Amino acid sequence: MRFGLFVPQGWRLDLTGIDPADQWTTMLDIARAAENGPFESIWVYDHFHTVPVPTEEATHEAWTLMAAFAAATSRVRLGQMCTCMAYRNPAYLAKVAATVDVISGGRAEMGIGGGWYEHEWRAYGYGFPSAGDRLGMLDEGVQIMRQLWTEGTATFKGKHYQVDGAISRPLPLQEGGLPLWIAGGGEKKTLRTAAKYAAYTNFDATPEVFKRKSQILAEHCREVGTDFDAIVRSGNYNVVIGESEKDVQDRLASIRERYAPHLTPAKLEETMTNFANGPLVGTPEQIVERLTEARGFGMTYAILYFSEAAYDKSGIELFVKQVAPALQG
Repeated sequence: MRFGLFVPQGWRLDLTGIDPADQWTTMLDIARAAENGPFESIWVYDHFHTVPVPTEEATHEAWTLMAAFAAATSRVRLGQMCTCMAYRNPAYLAKVAATVDVISGGRAEMGIGGGWYEHEWRAYGYGFPSAGDRLGMLDEGVQIMRQLWTEGTATFKGKHYQVDGAISRPLPLQEGGLPLWIAGGGEKKTLRTAAKYAAYTNFDATPEVFKRKSQILAEHCREVGTDFDAIVRSGNYNVVIGESEKDVQDRLASIRERYAPHLTPAKLEETMTNFANGPLVGTPEQIVERLTEARGFGMTYAILYFSEAAYDKSGIELFVKQVAPALQG
């Protein structure tokens, strides 16, 4: 099994209490620690306002971080989970991504999706198009990016985007452009776009949901004539790990303490329920068992989020020592 690691960037209230002047060095420290393995990649989210509710806490911008990590690391691949197509013109986005790929020596990934966080859409003046339009923008934007990365120019006239002789040089270092991660589980449009263009997918890793989405993706692949088995299916996981059940509960209590000042009691309980009920909450042995099950139904790339990473790397260290070796052998 392959592993990626989310770097805390503030979006999930995971840099609170850290002075803004120290937040970049905190993120960089985690990224550089990931360079030692077993993590193949590091990831950030493409969002502007915090969750589960908007606050005035910092949320660092994804592609700025991509460029910084490209220059400051040497091995790990660099991804976003996932870039919202409509937040940037796709020709401009292709140019940004190609530049990051060059800076990194060919280590950039392109996580891309239709977007969902209505509050930040409207706050930034993007409106909030229908789901159909957002997914239409995703499909058209991917086509423009692929043209620019393979040919260096793009001309495209679609419903949502039009470019006329756009030039993007230099090309990405990776032949054919950045690998595309099409994120989301929309069954009629998102998974069909994934079938046409994706090297990787990323959707809900709950066993029954993952199996259903995989089946639908396979059907779309048959219809558009692509190889389902060539698409790597990934999942995102919150990890709350401890040597014992008490350690797990102590870590959950620490997460609660950090969220409590920012959330209403009801939202706090909802958030903590989501953390506590995740599949990768438990001892190393329990987490190995659950990831082994996930690998059995086709999830071969786990992107992991440790909520406490900016304050305490012991959970990551425990995973590296006791979970990863059991799944990579």
